Amino acid sequence: MALMITDECINCDVCEPECPNDAISMGPEYYQIAPDKCTECVGHHDEPQCVALCPVACIPVNPDHVESRETLMGKYLRLTATKAAKAA
Repeated sequence: MALMITDECINCDVCEPECPNDAISMGPEYYQIAPDKCTECVGHHDEPQCVALCPVACIPVNPDHVESRETLMGKYLRLTATKAAKAA
């Protein structure tokens, strides 16, 4: 399941630097999460760091991108392999 940031976001800048997949970026009005990069921190942390740090609890599961833990792990492996290939 990819996460999403709702319009309740106060643009506090806490979530973006904590995302290990660089899935969070500033949108037109508030931060947004790229579902193709979001693994809910699977492979990196025990819980999504953006959710844990968000002071206004505006980061729910994106109902348009429901994924199993296994799918999230596959996405994590694909993203880390891509990063490693670019670094080589």
